[in-house]
Amino acid sequence: MMTRNAAVKVMSGNEAVAAGALAAGVRFFAGYPITPSSEIAEELCVMLPRSGGVFIQMEDEIAAMGAVIGASLAGSKSLTATSGPGFSLKQENIGFACMAEVPVVIVNVMRGGPSTGSPTMPAQGDVMQARWGTHGDHSIVVLVPNSVRESFDLTVRAFNLSETLRTPVILLLDEIIGHVNEKLTMPDSVEVVDRKRPDVPPAEYKPYRHTEDKVPPMAVYGRDGYRFHVTGLAHDESGFPTNNPEEIEKLALRLHAKLERYRDEVVDVERVACDDAEIGIFAYGATSRSAYQTVREARAAGIKVGLLRPRTLWPFPDREVRAFAEQVRTIIVPELNLGQMAHEVEWAAAGACLIDPLMRVDGQPISPRQILERVERAAKGDHL
Repeated sequence: MMTRNAAVKVMSGNEAVAAGALAAGVRFFAGYPITPSSEIAEELCVMLPRSGGVFIQMEDEIAAMGAVIGASLAGSKSLTATSGPGFSLKQENIGFACMAEVPVVIVNVMRGGPSTGSPTMPAQGDVMQARWGTHGDHSIVVLVPNSVRESFDLTVRAFNLSETLRTPVILLLDEIIGHVNEKLTMPDSVEVVDRKRPDVPPAEYKPYRHTEDKVPPMAVYGRDGYRFHVTGLAHDESGFPTNNPEEIEKLALRLHAKLERYRDEVVDVERVACDDAEIGIFAYGATSRSAYQTVREARAAGIKVGLLRPRTLWPFPDREVRAFAEQVRTIIVPELNLGQMAHEVEWAAAGACLIDPLMRVDGQPISPRQILERVERAAKGDHL
């Protein structure tokens, strides 16, 4: 448990990410400036050295991702932050971190794309890239806040999950959440989780041992005599590359199984007015803020609508969506992309109700009125 002095501050979502990272025990940041995430780096370049940490601006996003992996292997909780184009560049090394089971946190403050896109405008177009951006079969944890408060809290949670599961964790903000300013009461203390350390001497240590909880203990590389092989190749329990089909399959299945084992602890959704809802909304990030207002206005007009808001996008909350779909007639899915999460909601609902995507990609937010119009249409039973 890390203790902090309680204080009330006004800060942006990006500033709250920096504060949350420090509270979680981060001691290393490597990145490259890119709108709209740059304030995270700007804050940490001042705050980290004051707390005994290290800040380094790398030559590009590829090098930054490599640097945080190396720092984590050396025992430091490590963070990098970027936006769309930089997130694309990090993908190969994110895959390396998945295969080598290196705990790191990657913040992506989403903006419009593809390519350079719309650097200063909000979007939610990276939710599929966060899941499938690196190649091959892999599992990933992706958290998505919708306020300054949650930007702080979910940053802490991202580090805790990363350390617990020995895996990279991605924190997705959109430009609105990154730049909105809100009052934040800093907690007196936060729960801080550290990675599991080996309980055997260096000569007996296997860095990728198949344990009952699927998460091998992780030594600090080079400290106390612990040295081990780290590679992105398929490897055996010792960390050395292997072409043995049984070892390759054993590793791949374990990497998936460790997230499946902790699925219920990782997946987190908020339910708003869902108990008697007949029409549903599935919304995340800044778009869920508009959905809150929609629920209030619709309820005032006598329409029974509820909001299911995921704080965890991946693993996808399929069971929660399925239960919601079996309760309501329609689920409206507003998002700042061309329906990336709507496809997942439709898959999870499995025909239990109608799915109504509400998409916007012009760099402007979805308003409560836009969502309310869809709610009113669904309440009348109009066909989609």
